[in-house]
Amino acid sequence: MIFKRLAVIAVVSGGAIMAGAGGQAVMPDGRPTPTGLEVPRWITLKSSQVRARQGPGLDYEILWEYRAANLPVQVIAETREWRKICDPDGAVAWIHRTVASGRRSVFNPSPEPLAVHSGRSEGSGVRARLQPRSIVSLDECEDGWCRVRARKLNGWVQASRVIGSQDRALCDAARPAGPGRLLAAR
Repeated sequence: MIFKRLAVIAVVSGGAIMAGAGGQAVMPDGRPTPTGLEVPRWITLKSSQVRARQGPGLDYEILWEYRAANLPVQVIAETREWRKICDPDGAVAWIHRTVASGRRSVFNPSPEPLAVHSGRSEGSGVRARLQPRSIVSLDECEDGWCRVRARKLNGWVQASRVIGSQDRALCDAARPAGPGRLLAAR
């Protein structure tokens, strides 16, 4: 996995929590979520050293360590203390709730820089370029575009070109923890 070796620096703040439909948030198997928050939902890793485990507990094997603070990961199942996540590479693992934040960010999975536009259209000016495998803060998404921010710079990127804005689950919650590739999901 690239995230074991990658140290990405980004400024991440702001964010939103998705509300459950009908007031009762449920997991993919139909059970209510322990937190009352919707699953799937996006969170970020708080630190540049987060252990990914085989299961929801300290007695489970450590599969790898994430080395990318603010990396967007998708919660696909949860217990009261643990989150089963899908990362941008399509790997599934369990992390403790204390190493995650409700702040939102997006990740450029492309090997090419991604244009950050001044408005929500391809025709608007380009303010900056989001480098490959980089992370920036996410403010909001609308009409297929996401407003992102890094330090004093803000602008819009196409939602379909970044990971961290999707509403659907990117990994199957029933899949056991372990490495995977997300190439077909985008």
